[in-house]
Parts: sequence; structure tokens; C-alpha cells
Amino acid sequence: MPVGEAIGCVRIANGVSQEELALRVEIDRSYMGGIERGESNVTILNLVKIAGAMGLTASELLEQAGL
Repeated sequence: MPVGEAIGCVRIANGVSQEELALRVEIDRSYMGGIERGESNVTILNLVKIAGAMGLTASELLEQAGL
């Protein structure tokens, strides 16, 4: 599964909206949506922030994606 799709799945499983996650990570909501749809690349720094905002490490998030 693509990383963005894994982010979306974990986010939904945690009951967090895209807007809330974007606020926690301090990125634009449209960029977050682009990441989840595979339209925008996620930087390593933002991957770490996104994972942390959901209580995971970056490696745990990547494992969710099967990487």
C-alpha cells in the first residue's frame, strides 16, 4: 500500500480528520489530502511529524504501508 494510503488508514482508524492531523503537524490540509491521495510527496520530516501526531514512529507507519 502506498505511504499516503497508510497515513489515511491510520488517521481514520484513530478517528482524526485530515484537518485535525494537518493542524497537529502544522501543514496545510490540502497538502495532507494530496499526500493521502498520492498526489504530493511527503518529506521525511513531515513523515516523522505525521507518525508522531498519531502516536507512532515513522518506521511503524512505514510498516503499515508494507515497506
